[in-house]
Amino acid sequence: MEQCAIRETFEETGLTMHSLTMAGQVHFQQEGIDDEIITVFTSQDFSGVMHACDEGTLAWIMEKDVLSLSLWPGDRIFLTQMMEGKDLPFDLKLEYDADGNLIGIQDKRTV
Repeated sequence: MEQCAIRETFEETGLTMHSLTMAGQVHFQQEGIDDEIITVFTSQDFSGVMHACDEGTLAWIMEKDVLSLSLWPGDRIFLTQMMEGKDLPFDLKLEYDADGNLIGIQDKRTV
């Protein structure tokens, strides 16, 4: 998973991460869409020059401004945990209805 994160980060940003910390996993379920599991990493040690990406606009965001972005409701949950350094690594199951409304949150560590 770490090598995949390093490769994808480089391909999409031009930045090479030199050390990673696993923040957790998120299991996404949404009505009408195949389930997805993502593994979230952080890195404070990287090099390179950021380049344009065809998957969106890249920009450095101050940590204090991250939650003011247009985010899925579940993203706010795990991003808050990451920024506060609480309950890491997390293992969350987030359930959305077909309209993208968050209808269920489960901490899989307590199951």
